[in-house]
Amino acid sequence: MKITKIGNPEVIMDNPYSKHRYFGWPTAARLRNGKIAVVASGFRLRHVCPFGKTVIAFSEDESKTYSLPTPVIDTPLDDRDGGITPFGENSLIVTSFNHFLSFQRSHPSNQAYDLTYLDTVTPEEEELFIGATYRISHDGGITFGPIYKAPVSSPHGPVELADGSLLWVGRTWPHEPCNTGVLVKDCIRAYRINTDGTSEFVGEIKNIETEEIRYLSCEPHTIALKDGTLLTHIRVQCKGEHRTFTIYQSKSSDGGKTWSKPLPILPQLGGAPPHLLQLSSGLLVCTYSHREEPYGIRAMFSRDGGESWDAGYELYVNDFSNDLGYPSTVELADGSLTTVFYAHPKKDGYAAIMQQKWRIDDEI
Repeated sequence: MKITKIGNPEVIMDNPYSKHRYFGWPTAARLRNGKIAVVASGFRLRHVCPFGKTVIAFSEDESKTYSLPTPVIDTPLDDRDGGITPFGENSLIVTSFNHFLSFQRSHPSNQAYDLTYLDTVTPEEEELFIGATYRISHDGGITFGPIYKAPVSSPHGPVELADGSLLWVGRTWPHEPCNTGVLVKDCIRAYRINTDGTSEFVGEIKNIETEEIRYLSCEPHTIALKDGTLLTHIRVQCKGEHRTFTIYQSKSSDGGKTWSKPLPILPQLGGAPPHLLQLSSGLLVCTYSHREEPYGIRAMFSRDGGESWDAGYELYVNDFSNDLGYPSTVELADGSLTTVFYAHPKKDGYAAIMQQKWRIDDEI
């Protein structure tokens, strides 16, 4: 496999004239109307900050230029991890999640400015919005319905199935009992998400554990292959002696009711979280961040439905910060690709949403 980068990495979402200019955790997608949309968390001060808003920007010229970011989900809490999934004729769902006030108040990066704002948020407001949230548009992102809450969270949102329904495979949020009846923080479940704010439990992916340790499973992404198989990649991590930061894979052939045992597809510190895309050629692309030196964004490829992966292709390298990642990829009209991610363009600067265009010169 050979890939070629097209041009240099570009900043596509920033707020340079304000102190609220940190942007992170984006998702890019091709909408039904042909536009490219990028959703992210923006107008922040830093990585953990109570001022985050989930915003959207559009490109009408195949990612050459983008509109200014506009808030879609802006609760009194810290709205993070912008996800987007097109579905139906011209609909899309934008997803996010947020942190408890107690987490915000106790975070070491807190400043008096943050704490003063947090003191204005009432327990009733926290209860109303805490957890995973989403809004739905039926006109290509011009207008949106109310904010709904979801039982699971994932950075890039749900997947549209062949019947037009939305299946969201994510980490349970707020944390709830899994099928063992034990309250856990790393349960991956699949829910059917309805456009009226309701959801239905479909299935569960077993936690990843050995006799020595139970790993944290989180931030999955799922796609539906052309034969109906659901393919899910999961961020799996652990600190300490068993330090792990990698991607595991699980499959379902019955619409998400049952799942294969998750198995690793990258080395123990290979990188995460994942984003999956099937190109018009049928080739599967997974982009992910690498947070060991050299820090950056990488890609891997599969031509056999995820049975095997050719990994480790560098799309972007950052020499000074591992505060980066959450890439997602869109196929452009000319067959090239653009991968959107967040990173610090300058050593002493803020994080911004960036893109790197590239092409595949030969397939596996």
